[in-house]
Amino acid sequence: MQVKEQDTVSYPVMEHFYTLQGEGFHSGKAAYFIRLGGCDVGCVWCDVKESWDANAHPLMRVEDIAHIAASHPGRIAVITGGEPGMHDLNPICDTLHESGFAVHIETSGAHPLSGSLDWVTLSPKKFKAPLEENLAKADELKIVVFNKSDFSWAEAYETKVGSNCRLYLQPEWSKKEQMTPLIIEYIQQHPQWQLSLQTHKYINIP
Repeated sequence: MQVKEQDTVSYPVMEHFYTLQGEGFHSGKAAYFIRLGGCDVGCVWCDVKESWDANAHPLMRVEDIAHIAASHPGRIAVITGGEPGMHDLNPICDTLHESGFAVHIETSGAHPLSGSLDWVTLSPKKFKAPLEENLAKADELKIVVFNKSDFSWAEAYETKVGSNCRLYLQPEWSKKEQMTPLIIEYIQQHPQWQLSLQTHKYINIP
């Protein structure tokens, strides 16, 4: 079989695994996660800070990533990080599509997005604002609620995304006991928003 040039491209991969999507619109669906190394956003509450240094993670060829992903029956691939927008995603998107995957991305939107993406989860961060061009590309807006001020933060971004964008509020894991009741109360008063929980953490899967 002829090896395509795109398949020889490599990315720093912190981890990759088959699990269930735990958050947002596609929660509960089987998905193959590809966590790329490299991030310059710097969220203080980030639970994968080890992903920030791209040089700390081994390079994997796109062909190998897609081959391992395709060994599982699910056909959603989620590219996350780190901040995946720091990489040229055209090769990995093309190869995954050729293997029959729908390609999703989870991003802060702080960098230009590349590649043919089937679903964009935009989770803007205060530490480095998303690019305006990425707001219109969001299929879902996911605001992580760490404190009460994040509700006004969410309202500001609600006005910037498209009318068909799904809106989610998600408690930051370490503050879930304090923030979840406030989110529930807020959604009851603002029903255009929905609750997103990190269900994978509740059921103890990757």
